[in-house]
Parts: sequence; structure tokens; C-alpha cells
Amino acid sequence: MKTPSTSLVEMTEVVLPNDTNQLGNLLGGRLMHWVDIAAALSAQRHSHRIAVTASIDEMTFLMPVKLGQVVRLRASVNRAFHTSMEVGVHADVEDFKTGDIRHVSTAYLTFVAIDEFGHVVKVPEIVPETAEEKRRYEGAAERREHRLQKRREMTESDKRTA
Repeated sequence: MKTPSTSLVEMTEVVLPNDTNQLGNLLGGRLMHWVDIAAALSAQRHSHRIAVTASIDEMTFLMPVKLGQVVRLRASVNRAFHTSMEVGVHADVEDFKTGDIRHVSTAYLTFVAIDEFGHVVKVPEIVPETAEEKRRYEGAAERREHRLQKRREMTESDKRTA
């Protein structure tokens, strides 16, 4: 068994011209890319396996991130199920000119660990220690049930339209 802190990944990215749209704002897809990388590293750190993205929950962009600003990402495994893991990623933006740090996005991603043959494998359990880790651990179970319910609904919808 492991704790969430053992899966912690911190990344820092500077927003360069190639990362922005015509307004000089960070492209949403680029932030999603960075979030996916941070989450994958966290899941791999936890499982000691290659981990692949199974899903990403809704992702909201709370405010624009401008050219030249710095995005700081913190990712850790919130909960490990049998073969899947929920990873939470918190993104902040830092403006070097003002020193302001603001929260810009939070995302929850589901990863599965795979072996060298591409087969899904069991992942280690996780034991939350702090009050915050326990809150995220409990929330992960609720989000997982919601994801599974959505999957069941989509499967039923697909059967009706086939």
C-alpha cells in the first residue's frame, strides 16, 4: 500500500508563443496536454507500470492564461481501485510581473496500468493520511460511480441506436 504523496508530480511550464491562440491566451488543448502528462507520470509513479488514460472528467478553464505566464501543475493519485486509478491535477498560473498566483483549472483523470503485453494489471492500494487526502479519496469513489453510471447509460443508448 502507498500514500497519495508518493505519487506526487509537480510540473512547471512557461506559456510560449506556440502555446497560444490569436489573442495571446494559452490554448485549452495545450493545458489539457500538460494535465494528461502530469497525471500519467503520477499514475506511473504509483503503479510502477506504464499507465494509459482511460478517461478525463469535465475540465473547466477558470480564466485565461497569457503568453509569458507560468503554469504550475500538481498531480497525485486520489484513489486506486482494482486496476484503475483516479488522478487529480490542480493547475495554477503565476504571473512573474505581479507575483500573483491563481487557480486556473482542476481535472480528474482515470488511468489503468498495463504490463509489457498491453494487459491491464492490478494496482497497489492507496492509504490517505491527511484530511485533504481523505477528502479526495472519498470524492474519488463518488466520481467513479458517476463515471460508471454514465458509461452504462452510453452503452444502453448505443444498443438502442444499433
